[in-house]
Amino acid sequence: MVVFLVILIGIAGYLAYLVKVSKDALLDITTDADPSVTVSANQSVKVKPVAIMLLGVDTRKETGSLNTDVMMVAAFNPSTKSAVVVSIPRDSKIELDGYKPRKANSYYSRFVALAHDDGLKGKEAEIQAKQDLRKMFSAYFGIPIDYTTTINFQGFVDVVDALGGVEVDVDMDMRYVDNADGTDIDLKKGHQNLSGDDALDFVRYRKSNDGTNMSSDFDRNRRESQVLGEIADKLKSFSSVTKIAGVIKAVGSNMRMDIPPSEVENMMKTYFGISKTDITFIPLEGEWHSPYVQLNDAKLEEAKAALAAKLAE
Repeated sequence: MVVFLVILIGIAGYLAYLVKVSKDALLDITTDADPSVTVSANQSVKVKPVAIMLLGVDTRKETGSLNTDVMMVAAFNPSTKSAVVVSIPRDSKIELDGYKPRKANSYYSRFVALAHDDGLKGKEAEIQAKQDLRKMFSAYFGIPIDYTTTINFQGFVDVVDALGGVEVDVDMDMRYVDNADGTDIDLKKGHQNLSGDDALDFVRYRKSNDGTNMSSDFDRNRRESQVLGEIADKLKSFSSVTKIAGVIKAVGSNMRMDIPPSEVENMMKTYFGISKTDITFIPLEGEWHSPYVQLNDAKLEEAKAALAAKLAE
């Protein structure tokens, strides 16, 4: 489910600095990249700001879904070594000329279906869908989004476990069971170290089975940002080659980027050491009007302006 930008940044950095250890993982992670694409020195992420779309894709067999349950757009600036990350509530109603209004998290699966209709299959259909999604959200936010990164549920769990868990403040008791997809969330309120499975439950939680202790998309986005920041700081503090290799292995089969391998390495030579204090998190806000979240226009414009400003610094 969860695609976290700082996981990308941190892992990419360690890939760059431990290239002998991570060559195979780097090749796996960047299989979506077009091998014919070369990036000139004056267009590299080392000198040019870059925008990336991050997707957390639900690929579990129990659900049969390709919904992007977490969606973020991030802008990085190499001059300031900083980033802006805008999180999009999964149920946001996206209204854009040329596209049928839908929930934000349903567009990717729709684009995959359209790619299948055009005769594409498997990986090729997914790559085309990511390109189509990136094009749409580039128009929506008014900025050029350069690349797309995806991670699935298991990738998130494995990365957190490889980091030894994450320290978070669980904001309420959370209890929810869904036998259909195997969900079994059971967390107690308070500060604690969460394993990968528990951290996934923490960011996914919506409500209890009896309808109490409810969470909105906005609550979940705040939790995502909290966990993302903790991951960033843990990655920054890692010094053990063995542990770093464990993190790399954890994402090798679960994360995909369409960023050229050389640019992945350049990105972390540029942003290595970034921490949560260097990242501005902006969750889009709005109101629930079933079955959608209707985004607040003023807040949306603020997010657009922040992304554009980061790319222009």
